[in-house]
Amino acid sequence: MMGLISYLVFFTTIASILAIAVLGLNLQWGNTGLFNGGVVAFFGAGAYGTLLLGGAPQADHIGGFNLFYPLALIGGAVAAGLLAWVVGRLTLHLRHDYLAIATFGVAVTFENIMRNAQGFSGGAKGLRGFTRPLEAWVNDGLTYNVLFLLVVSVLLICTYVFLERLIRSPYGRLLRAIREDEIAARSLGKNPGKIRLAAFITGSCIIGLAGGLYATFYAFVSPQDVLPTLTFQLWAMLIVGGAGNNRGAIIGTFLIWAAWTASGWSLSRFAPVELQIYTGTMQFILIGLVIVGMLLWRPQGLFPERLVVSQSGRKKN
Repeated sequence: MMGLISYLVFFTTIASILAIAVLGLNLQWGNTGLFNGGVVAFFGAGAYGTLLLGGAPQADHIGGFNLFYPLALIGGAVAAGLLAWVVGRLTLHLRHDYLAIATFGVAVTFENIMRNAQGFSGGAKGLRGFTRPLEAWVNDGLTYNVLFLLVVSVLLICTYVFLERLIRSPYGRLLRAIREDEIAARSLGKNPGKIRLAAFITGSCIIGLAGGLYATFYAFVSPQDVLPTLTFQLWAMLIVGGAGNNRGAIIGTFLIWAAWTASGWSLSRFAPVELQIYTGTMQFILIGLVIVGMLLWRPQGLFPERLVVSQSGRKKN
């Protein structure tokens, strides 16, 4: 029984962290129409930034400033935002598939830099030796994980409320106007370039926050955690849940994470031994099939973007 509770806490913690990242992606794609193919780069920037700022000094790489954990977490999100500012200034003049290719290239570049920058990122061994906040005060591992889950849940709720209020504000309507018809928005005196960049940075900071929480939970991050595969997982979560719907993004995250973990368990338990070495590959194929299947069957997702009806009876985004 305790083992089941422990696993459910672990499952919910990781799913909640990933849901924060998917909410950031939803702001970029679902509300602004920015096809970010390099989500994992901003996730990784938050993860590495948090551990470098909040970890203990290490002899083999820079960083280890032992910052107060909330400051380290904010610093990781800011690092993701700074990366987004640089990437956005260079790529946001591109559109759709060109933007996706450019940002995917950023993700591949980031992973390769982290794998080879031994003095900065720990190289292929990653960053170790991070002391999780308040862990020394809580002797029981399960109790600590429950407390960490509560913190993650509070941050997920705060992120959800913030984005819900944002998209219902005039600024949110402006984001969707740019998504639907940038030329029309420009004709009204708006500056789509600056607005797109602001949305891209904001979404990336949220993704970086998720990366910092992820690295904190494991007290470790390596290049294996920032492989482009994570980008496709997050996109699958958003596509299944429904782009433009924050509640759908969260539900889609839990559904895909449940399918991912269940498929891994099933393959390791029931698949022939000679096929179990291909478990990871088969899971990736599963994610691809889910994305293609949803795009063919229900491209708007399980929970489509909701339209608000004004008092005049006309529909508004």
